[in-house]
Parts: sequence; C-alpha cells; structure tokens
Amino acid sequence: MIIVWGSFEARADKVEEAKQLSLDHVRRSRKEPGCISHSVQADVENPNRLVFFEEWEDMPALQAHFEVAESAEFIESVTRLAACPPTMKIFESTLTS
Repeated sequence: MIIVWGSFEARADKVEEAKQLSLDHVRRSRKEPGCISHSVQADVENPNRLVFFEEWEDMPALQAHFEVAESAEFIESVTRLAACPPTMKIFESTLTS
C-alpha cells in the first residue's frame, strides 16, 4: 500500500475556495481505481491549513491518479491559493494485516 500525506496553507482570503476545491478533489479521487481512502482535514491549530491523507493499492494506481487531468488542475489551483508552496510525502507500507 502507498500512503500519501500532503498539506498546504491557503491565503486567508482564499480558505473557503480552497476547502471547496479540496473536497471536490477528494470526492473525485475516491472513485479512481486503486484508491483505498482519500481525505482532507482542517488543521485545528492553523485554520488556513488543509491536510490530506491518502491510501492507494500500489504505486501504479497512484501514478495513474497523478496523470488524471483533474489532479494536475487541482495542484495548479491550490498552488495559486496557497500562502506558501504545498508539501507532499509518499510512503510505502510493507505491513500486512
């Protein structure tokens, strides 16, 4: 399984727009093949910061997600709304249940 953690801080005047774009992206992404989970949360300590947590079956599924045109459009949009560059970390889980 592949785990993705990411976040960005929206400019104060763009938080609501960022939340809506993020929800749209999460809901669309959940329908993609290989998506186990995809969520967005508001940071309790910083209301302008949104945090994403994703689980994907494998790296090919995540790569396919990155190739979806709407995913690229989402990154471009949140980058324009961000107070600083977004961050993303990708981890591969070797744990089995």
